[in-house]
Amino acid sequence: KAAKPAKDTVSAPASAAKPAPGPSAEVAFTDFQKLDLRLGTVVAVEPVPEADRLYLVAVDLGEMTPRQVVAGLAEFFTPEALVGRQVVVVANLAPRKLRGFLSHGMILAVRTDGGMELLTSSGPVVPGSKVS
Repeated sequence: KAAKPAKDTVSAPASAAKPAPGPSAEVAFTDFQKLDLRLGTVVAVEPVPEADRLYLVAVDLGEMTPRQVVAGLAEFFTPEALVGRQVVVVANLAPRKLRGFLSHGMILAVRTDGGMELLTSSGPVVPGSKVS
């Protein structure tokens, strides 16, 4: 019979077993300041036709109309799981056409061993709030 661990020990998370990748090339603080990171609320999600991994995501960034972002989240989230969520968006990324649809930003997320996690705030935030 295996011995039980003591109650006061804490198991390391599975992700702690792998070393984190090293940092990328350094950027100047002034370059970082060029990014406009904003918190937005997902208001609508629909699949991109003929694209298994892409969604057309409408994000409320406090602007006149929701921002359209093409996001590779379909293999990790259902549309219903995304609507209403607050996400961090790179709001000043140059528009880019993906599968025939113009994307006006990028939703930030982190790949994990179990899938993907969205970057968000620790509590509700007014759409369009600047990340600092």
